[in-house]
Amino acid sequence: MKPQKKQTRQSAEQLRLQEQYTGQYDWLHWGPYLSERQWGTVREDYSTHGNAWEYFTHDHSRSRAYRWGEDGIAGISDDKQRLCFALAFWNGHDPILKERLFGLTGNEGNHGEDVKELYYYLDSTPTHSYMKHLYKYPQRAFPYADLVETNRYRDRNQPEYELLDTGIFDESRYFDIFTEYAKAADHDILIRITAYNRGSEAAPLHLLPTLWFRNGWSFGQLDRKPRIRRGPDGEGSGSVTTEHPEQGDYTLYFEQTDKVLFTENETNTDRLFGVPNAHPFTKDAFHQAIIGGAIDGVTQRVEGSKVAPLYQVIIPAGESITIKLRLTQATNSQPLGAEFDELFARRIAEADQFYAAIQAQKADAETKQIQRQAFAGMLWSKQFYHIDIPQWLNGDPGQPAPATERKNGRNHQWRTLNNEDIISMPDKWEYPWYAAWDLAFHCVPLARIDPQFAKNQLILFLREWYMHPNGQLPAYEWAFGDVNPPVHAWSCLAVYKLDAERTGVGDVDFLKRVFQKLLLNFTWWVNRKDAKGNNVFEGGFLGLDNIGVFDRSNQIPGGGRLEQADGTSWMAMYCLNMLEMALEIAKTDVTYEDVATKFFEHFVYIAESLNRMGEDWDGSWDENEGFFYDILELPGDHYIPLKIRSLVGLSTMFAVLKIPKSIFTKLPDFTKRMRWFQQYQKQGKMHVVVDDIAENEDLLLTLIPPERLERLLHAMLDEREFLAPGGIRSISKIHENGYSVHIDGQEFGLRYEPGESSSGLFGGNSNWRGPIWMPMNYLLICALRTYHSYYGDQVRVEFPTGSGHRVALGEAASMLAQRLTGIFQPDTNGHRPVNGKENRYATDPHFKDLVLFYEYFHGDNSQGVGASHQTGWTGVVADLIG
Repeated sequence: MKPQKKQTRQSAEQLRLQEQYTGQYDWLHWGPYLSERQWGTVREDYSTHGNAWEYFTHDHSRSRAYRWGEDGIAGISDDKQRLCFALAFWNGHDPILKERLFGLTGNEGNHGEDVKELYYYLDSTPTHSYMKHLYKYPQRAFPYADLVETNRYRDRNQPEYELLDTGIFDESRYFDIFTEYAKAADHDILIRITAYNRGSEAAPLHLLPTLWFRNGWSFGQLDRKPRIRRGPDGEGSGSVTTEHPEQGDYTLYFEQTDKVLFTENETNTDRLFGVPNAHPFTKDAFHQAIIGGAIDGVTQRVEGSKVAPLYQVIIPAGESITIKLRLTQATNSQPLGAEFDELFARRIAEADQFYAAIQAQKADAETKQIQRQAFAGMLWSKQFYHIDIPQWLNGDPGQPAPATERKNGRNHQWRTLNNEDIISMPDKWEYPWYAAWDLAFHCVPLARIDPQFAKNQLILFLREWYMHPNGQLPAYEWAFGDVNPPVHAWSCLAVYKLDAERTGVGDVDFLKRVFQKLLLNFTWWVNRKDAKGNNVFEGGFLGLDNIGVFDRSNQIPGGGRLEQADGTSWMAMYCLNMLEMALEIAKTDVTYEDVATKFFEHFVYIAESLNRMGEDWDGSWDENEGFFYDILELPGDHYIPLKIRSLVGLSTMFAVLKIPKSIFTKLPDFTKRMRWFQQYQKQGKMHVVVDDIAENEDLLLTLIPPERLERLLHAMLDEREFLAPGGIRSISKIHENGYSVHIDGQEFGLRYEPGESSSGLFGGNSNWRGPIWMPMNYLLICALRTYHSYYGDQVRVEFPTGSGHRVALGEAASMLAQRLTGIFQPDTNGHRPVNGKENRYATDPHFKDLVLFYEYFHGDNSQGVGASHQTGWTGVVADLIG
């Protein structure tokens, strides 16, 4: 008899998830769905030539209504972003009201776009029944000009000039502003704002909790302008009520104040374009009222589409103030009474209970807190994303018509794309738009806390309003047609396995649903990226932006074609993912045996192509150097190996699958055809990569024969090459003095760069020329574990190379995982490698427990680099912790 899975009592949060996905309640109707930067995005760009950063600037953002979404600080919205709530502040010195996060544009930063604020996602449950956010707000004038000017005069060889570098937080002259949300019901949200004065003197603060409607009426989306009206004051509280033609009415209750500001979420055409306004109550009216002192106009109004109660306080040194609000569809005579604090305490306790059941019992408190903050970042990075390409290209009624050049410009070939969904974003300021291959990694840690959301995200990108009719998945809004590694199938399998591990039952219907659409995408890859039909792929840059000596997406020097080791490896991995998926489905539906055979054969052909295929093709493997390289094919069948030791060569390890012997008994037709194909292959005198299937033994499918695997691992685990204190570098350190190649009379080169890149490729905001990237390391760890499951202790490697310390591959994977998680762990002095030399994160009690999950990490010292809140794929560290 099959053992029964142990039944455990569901937590309150797990019950809410069940209620959500069975349709009993809509707990996910409200969430942290506001972007943190809507300005400077492609969605809002109606310029002739796609100058997104210049067309809609930060300076415009306070005065100009957005078309496709909204942004704010610590904000929430409903799942269609009709109604939004966020915070605004003024410290008495800033030149502008702080309503959104500031940062440098892609053209202003010496390493691309860069947010210049201190904010942290501290906690969230999957249904957002409890959420906590921290924003650190200086008490002196925010150094906008200093940040722009100082970075402007720094070149790519200098570090970025950050907010902490300005000295604005010296002497602790700042406010810690905590924003917490607790849901009493799916349409009843409690809000608690607590501001601490960390300085040594009393300091003034203006707090404006702001509620507003996204502007659809100016763009022809709504026939009637929604309204927010002043409601009756209750005992100790005031209120406003909302009215929207497509959404139920809400009441916002707030603690009593004598100033409630109303305006319209509409563009100040006079300020921006010199066109007189229809009325003075524009989007930036609160800024004018607070900074300019023209407060009477907005306080005398009793309705609008944007409202904020104003709290003007002076907070003594070391003390705090708390403001309570409640956004609800329910009528409540004491909305902010004793029940308010009781419910917050209950939701916090429920969040603790939920995570206690998920986190490994053996992990220490510090490790659990790191993991929980990683999960919090993942959950806070959900965002409402809306774009309809035909509407975006053609423009809106009542608005100036876009230039005709746009109709043949950016993304014009994606006219079937129409997105209006909640999506897991890489980073809601630096990358407030989805990236298809990032999302595949996001779904792995998300599957540990909300597997249904992870599955829904993966299904979403295969739907007809995302996937191109030709089968391509959209990359990201800057260029939906760019080519990212095909990791969607891998993610579907990973999520499936995590869900099955949790429930004891695999969701085969999910696999079937994604499998059919993935077939279309796989076919697109084969038809578009294998130009010579030799199973060697030219995938473009494949997301590894500047890892090569030239831009792999554009025209190749000398009129050549780049046969990519990583492009071929990704496709081999895709084959194995589809094979494994077909085999899993075939256990209950034997009709999938046929297609499993197809993917087995396709994998074999790719494996042989990479290693050697035919007399005119030597393959990507260099026997003398023991590494896989890209090959540049020039006219006249002239081949030049590009001998860069990088993730391009190591990616060949990703494609590995162990087929358990039980499959051969359960699926005899598949087994019979697979054995026939192997014999046929031998008769054709082709180079055989896959071993024969032995009776009563597992089968390993891999691109790499054992002797080549050992040589690759020798390089990968060498601290003089790839192995760093924090993981595996993206380029070997042997290129520290540079690598170059001459092609068609030109010299192309690169060098190992452990931190920010000196290259301007792809805007200069990314570096694959040395740093540690969490998702690539995660795939290497997964591969090592698969190899170990087959070889066991028979294959052992030195870790690190030259140490004499030999370990099995499974232990090597664990040791590598420890290096990665160690990036965030404090040492005995409280220093976390991720924070570099910034001492306040080690010594200041108000900083030391805060963890940021950067885009990538310095190849020598593990300091965080790139986008500081790229919690997306760096969030896989939560899965490594277990």
